[in-house]
Amino acid sequence: METKKSLFDNLQNFFGFDNFKGEQEAIITNILAGNDTFVIMPTGGGKSMCYQLPALMSDGTAIVISPLIALMKNQVDQLRAFGGSDSIAHFLNSSLTKSEIGRVKEDVLSGKTKLLYVAPESLTKQENIDFLRLNHVSFVAVDEAHCISEWGHDFRPEYRKIRQVISNIGENIPIIALTATATPKVQHDIQKNLQMSNATVYKSSFNRSNLFYEVRAKRNVLKEIIKFVKQNPGKSGIIYCLSRKKVEEVAEALTLNGVKALPYHAGLDAKVRADTQDKFLMEDVEVIVATIAFGMGIDKPDVRYVIHHDMPKSMEGYYQETGRAGRDGGEGVCVAFYSEKDIDKLQKFMKDKPVSEREIGTQILKEVIDYAESSVCRRKQILHYFGENFNEAGCNNMCDNCSSHKEQFDGEEHLHQALSLIKQLGEKFDDNHIVNVLIGEDDSHVHHYEHHLLENFGAGKTQGKNLWKSLLRQALLDNYISKDIDNYGLLHLTAKGRDFLENPHSIRFIMNRPMEAADDEDGDEGPKQGGTALDTQLLQMLKDLRKKIAKQKSLPPFVVFQDPSLEEMCTHYPITIDELKQISGVGAGKAMKFGAPFIELIKKYVEDNDIDRPVDMVIKSAANKSALKVYIIQNIDRHLDLEDIASSKGLTYEEILREVESIVNSGTKLNLNYYINEVIDEDRQEEVFDYFRSAEVDSIDNAMAELGSDDYTREEVQLMRIKFMSELGN
Repeated sequence: METKKSLFDNLQNFFGFDNFKGEQEAIITNILAGNDTFVIMPTGGGKSMCYQLPALMSDGTAIVISPLIALMKNQVDQLRAFGGSDSIAHFLNSSLTKSEIGRVKEDVLSGKTKLLYVAPESLTKQENIDFLRLNHVSFVAVDEAHCISEWGHDFRPEYRKIRQVISNIGENIPIIALTATATPKVQHDIQKNLQMSNATVYKSSFNRSNLFYEVRAKRNVLKEIIKFVKQNPGKSGIIYCLSRKKVEEVAEALTLNGVKALPYHAGLDAKVRADTQDKFLMEDVEVIVATIAFGMGIDKPDVRYVIHHDMPKSMEGYYQETGRAGRDGGEGVCVAFYSEKDIDKLQKFMKDKPVSEREIGTQILKEVIDYAESSVCRRKQILHYFGENFNEAGCNNMCDNCSSHKEQFDGEEHLHQALSLIKQLGEKFDDNHIVNVLIGEDDSHVHHYEHHLLENFGAGKTQGKNLWKSLLRQALLDNYISKDIDNYGLLHLTAKGRDFLENPHSIRFIMNRPMEAADDEDGDEGPKQGGTALDTQLLQMLKDLRKKIAKQKSLPPFVVFQDPSLEEMCTHYPITIDELKQISGVGAGKAMKFGAPFIELIKKYVEDNDIDRPVDMVIKSAANKSALKVYIIQNIDRHLDLEDIASSKGLTYEEILREVESIVNSGTKLNLNYYINEVIDEDRQEEVFDYFRSAEVDSIDNAMAELGSDDYTREEVQLMRIKFMSELGN
């Protein structure tokens, strides 16, 4: 009773909580009793409390092994804030200087430090082992324990040496292993490797009832992501991409579209990553775009959405990454974009791996494909993967599949047919083989086993591949069959399946909606122009308004807005300055200078004609030229010759003029006088300038015809048009 009282007192005094969450109390009591403990608890369940509190209550120092430097820093900061002393918790990893390491060791030796966070790489260094032997270690906590297993989604070879190191530090040191994602296979692996088969196991439900799961076919993915983020202003979100290049691209596109977003991947400097993380925690940044491979040690409770630009390599990865949403129990939306092309890419990555690793990788990836393509409750599939049975009624329409209309079919006869075939073939084949025999697909594998000669070869041809794949997937989820994932995914009948063969009964299955074919990602560059019908009535009104404003300001109409910009306004109906800035050829400068009357007119037109505006506002594409544009602007500010700027970037003179013109047309003011005065004398400049002042259109051909092509080169006229647009339009 006394221990229980002190447990609650410490919880209250140190962390300010009145009650434990889930099984925290039982876990902590078990550790304090000196027992090995294995905790499987989903993200957001309060894992860190399970080792932090007993460490504070025990004599000596607890060692916490964690693979994430960011997470260590985060937790150490929190513990120091709670404890009011910097010595209470430290981390030991490659980011520290020699003098910082000295300070850490001093605090640990003096007994002031209750928790020492160590990276697995640092733990295996002989000097650190020797140092830790000098101390009283209360227990060792192995966080992210799934890294031990090759079947885990984040395998790290150094994790497999942890047991050996603990034995070198001292005898009978209790171990607590913790993970947020572990299939039964991975659990077994962890316990075997850490030699803790007698550990008390605490496994919480993996159901996160507040998360909404959705998988979308991958089309115009960048546009879709920007649209989603813009529709959720002020909310924190994480976007995962498979490559660093894509991370940079998505972060840049979001920034370009007015979203506070930053990239986060292993290629960035450690200080930049730490700063980025702090900005996210302090809400100076709304969205972090990160690589899947790089686990973000973010302990932020109010992440409102997690988007996967690419499907992850495993269901564990998917579960852990989506699990970063809604850790406070509030809203959490998880959207993943799926295309077969991505899966092909992932399979190509595996080609170079050893055969056993490739086999494991293929099985793990297959689970992701099944999940993405299935029409069954997403929650039921996720939980089944982690060895937990779930009735889809409990999903409460919190996934795209449950909240949409589902076509069902009576599967009694079909299930009987499939289970009979599995039994007949000695339970030695995977689902692809079974489906191919049923639909009569005579592939090399079927032929090799002479299964094309079976009487029931092709017996299910009329039902089609989609039905059989769907049926087997649901038979697995409903435990009529089991999959031997260790052994090439071979299907076996369960007791329930055998019983069904003896006593068949009516059963309903959901018909799979085939995932709509995802286009190539050409759509990434934003909308293609000319695809939508133009609103010619509005176009005429906008041209009249442009004429009127041009007259008031004594400017040619094309200086206000060029025709392509007006045409785009007629398909996207922008009604705010921010939306107007998204129209191509309208930069911030032009929008502020000329935008207001155009927005007013469009707004009134939309209301009067009851127009249903397309919600997918035109997305500014981060054409990879944006870095080039910045480079050009900076060097014009430094008064460099255009030829020099062009040659430094491998461009021709015509190309650099085109770039400069596009910068000016979007509303940025550039002062090119230093250069123009060198190449065109003042009288000739004035003549061209006067021509454009009275011209109806900005055509260079018209200008050359009027001014005389013998007197001016094309480039000179173009230069003067740039000067004219910059000075009068911006």
